[in-house]
Amino acid sequence: MKCVICKHGETRRGHTVVTLERDGTLLIFRKVPAWVCTNCGEAYVSEEVTEQLLEAAEEAVRNRVQVDVRELVPVTV
Repeated sequence: MKCVICKHGETRRGHTVVTLERDGTLLIFRKVPAWVCTNCGEAYVSEEVTEQLLEAAEEAVRNRVQVDVRELVPVTV
């Protein structure tokens, strides 16, 4: 897929880091599977992975976590 940000690079399977912050909770997810642009590094995360990240974030906020760094283990169906 052509990168929609830089319009020059192609995306390849890879990993990225996603940082989420809400209500005093900071979450850093490492090794998130994504399609990454070979030119600018922009990362595109699938809908399924995004849902998994948001569910983990909601749980962390409910548990009043302040800072958490995780390696994402994708759920397989």
